[in-house]
Amino acid sequence: MNALPQFASPTDVADQVARSQVLSPDIRPLWAGAKLSGPAYTVRCAPGDNLMLHAAIHRAPAGSVIVVDGGDASHAVAGGNVAAVAHRRGLAGFVIDGAIRDIAEIRELGFPVFARAVVPKPGLKAVPFPLQEPVNCGGVLVYPGDFIVADEEGIVAVPAADIAAVMAAVSKKSNAEQAQLLDAWEAEHEQKINSILRAAGVDW
Repeated sequence: MNALPQFASPTDVADQVARSQVLSPDIRPLWAGAKLSGPAYTVRCAPGDNLMLHAAIHRAPAGSVIVVDGGDASHAVAGGNVAAVAHRRGLAGFVIDGAIRDIAEIRELGFPVFARAVVPKPGLKAVPFPLQEPVNCGGVLVYPGDFIVADEEGIVAVPAADIAAVMAAVSKKSNAEQAQLLDAWEAEHEQKINSILRAAGVDW
């Protein structure tokens, strides 16, 4: 599978996809500097239950981002030991539309986790669901194999069919921006804004 460059930031990627592919800003990194990228391994948990996330960490391929519809945020779907096992197995991180706990352990481990809430009470392990089916995470329908990029700027899901085109567009824009000095960007930007204002009938 083609993949976006590992250094691609959500801001660069978001410029190349629809707003509908940007997850809710309520899902935030649990520690400063957390970032991740990789193909989505999708998980759905029942409200108050964490069985399927616990199952997924033993099944997802190395490099995967576990993307979770947590059902609700009433109970934590994972904690320090789950993150440690995922980290040891080479998973890229978690993006959880739900709650997690043991922030200090996860921060010390350096494992990237993005979640909607922090709740100290863990969920039950009782309700099985299929793994690797489309899930709603942060208001975005994420499919297995979609490419996820996340850092403090936010989280973007790139549809699997668009990865190659987005990769090329991100690289092209990045190269162009690196070659352009700020003075040139400022002049071009001012001209663009003034043109838009004049077209709208504003002349000042």
